[in-house]
Amino acid sequence: MELTLKVEGMMCPKCENRTKKALEAVAGVENAVVSHTAGTAVVTGEALDASALKAAVEAAGYKVVG
Repeated sequence: MELTLKVEGMMCPKCENRTKKALEAVAGVENAVVSHTAGTAVVTGEALDASALKAAVEAAGYKVVG
């Protein structure tokens, strides 16, 4: 399964790493590819919970807009 999240607030590679670590800590996530320039996070894994992914991104200090 793959989900793409639109993320606002990431400004640099450090923001990408923070978001990636937060997403990969969520149960079921196998990998997260995050781009601050595109403003996206592409998450792959089994039985992904969109609300848990959103909560992880927001806990890291960024906003999920789609």
